[in-house]
Amino acid sequence: MPNKTVDLVNLWAAFEAKYPDGSIEDFCRYTLIKERESRQRGDMMGGVIPAHPDAVLLKLIGRIHKLNAAYGVAALEGTGLHQLEEMGMLLTILQLKNPRKTEVIYANLMELSSGTDMLNRLRQRGFLSETADRQDKRSKRLKLTPAGMAAIERATGRLGRMAHMMMIDTPEEDQHLCVQLLRNMEIKLAARWTQDKTKSFDEVYKELVPAGVQGVVKDANEQDRAARRFPDRK
Repeated sequence: MPNKTVDLVNLWAAFEAKYPDGSIEDFCRYTLIKERESRQRGDMMGGVIPAHPDAVLLKLIGRIHKLNAAYGVAALEGTGLHQLEEMGMLLTILQLKNPRKTEVIYANLMELSSGTDMLNRLRQRGFLSETADRQDKRSKRLKLTPAGMAAIERATGRLGRMAHMMMIDTPEEDQHLCVQLLRNMEIKLAARWTQDKTKSFDEVYKELVPAGVQGVVKDANEQDRAARRFPDRK
């Protein structure tokens, strides 16, 4: 008869190796969801499924992001805001109090030119004001206007309803687990994004991917291409 205690310890060791910051609650959610998902069948997602395993999750996240943006446009109708990024800009200014333009733009992972254009449009609609930076005359600092605060208040409830609508079939514990599993990737990449965007992809790749793993990924890609060219070959 198998020793269930040993099985449990082995499961915990495997989980802890992957997610060292995970809690016991995260482990329980992870184990239950993994078992449930192993029994599910059906289409993985819409569109073309990427050949490389690492790209499948990114493709799914990207499709959800596009759907979120599309529903966001509809939810913001009548609020004075036109897209989720505008709401993100205003909330960043609210949180940072009196930030520089560049702080707001980079906090929202936007390019300087497109971010500046968006902030200018928000200013023209009366949602924020600009003041000179006393420490750096080349910079501008931003502040919300009463109209900007009112726009946030109008949009908050509608976006909350939209989020609830999109996640209605995803239990809260599943959502918490997804956040736990993905947050480290977001924190790491967001922290270095402004430096990485000035480098070539090959430079960034070498910095982020250990040398010993680079060859493994290359070999896997070659196997994927061979499998697509010769699908019957074992």
